Amino acid sequence: MLKKSVILPLICLLTVPVWASKRDQTDRIRNATEVMQEILNVPENIPRDLLTKAECVVIIPSMKKAALGIGGNYGKGLITCRIVEKWSPPVMVLITGGSWGLQIGGTAQDLVLLVMNKKGVERLLESKFTIGVDGSAAAGPKGRTAVAATDAQMHAEILAYARSRGLFAGISISGSVLKPDRDDNEDLYGRRVKERKILLEGGPIPSSFKTLMRLLLQYPPRV
Repeated sequence: MLKKSVILPLICLLTVPVWASKRDQTDRIRNATEVMQEILNVPENIPRDLLTKAECVVIIPSMKKAALGIGGNYGKGLITCRIVEKWSPPVMVLITGGSWGLQIGGTAQDLVLLVMNKKGVERLLESKFTIGVDGSAAAGPKGRTAVAATDAQMHAEILAYARSRGLFAGISISGSVLKPDRDDNEDLYGRRVKERKILLEGGPIPSSFKTLMRLLLQYPPRV
């Protein structure tokens, strides 16, 4: 029989990865909350009337972009969707993509995507969604209102914004693939979950998400 002095360290070794993994998801939600708070603190960043019309919000804190002849991006974040006048619990997502061209360097960007209609939501709920291929996307307009938006922007399913080195602007991320991060969702909720059901019907709200939910509730749907 193993002694307690041996069993206890073994238990700790087995449980640490689980707790660490859950902590990773909690940290990601908190980072996403900070990004959204900082962006919304400046009214000229995302027009408020767009937020009242958005069906879902995707937040990717510190998406990595690197290039040396061939470019690429990689990031982890979350998506939450509007359920009547509330917001769904978060679903962890992964975004990847690439670009070709003469380029060199690397940056980290905070990325925010606004999903503007039900059609865009349905596309996002697919197992793998390629932005700009499976659905229309455009660089989001800036300002206190969306009056200056072009026709293409106002008819896009997704509007994209990024912040890099303190600068905030609408960007194009066509060709990037966005999909649920199933392993991370299992870490967050402690079991396998159905992402579609969470985003459309709701469920338990992680405590780390409540601050972000309160923030988004300040922008009720426009009737």
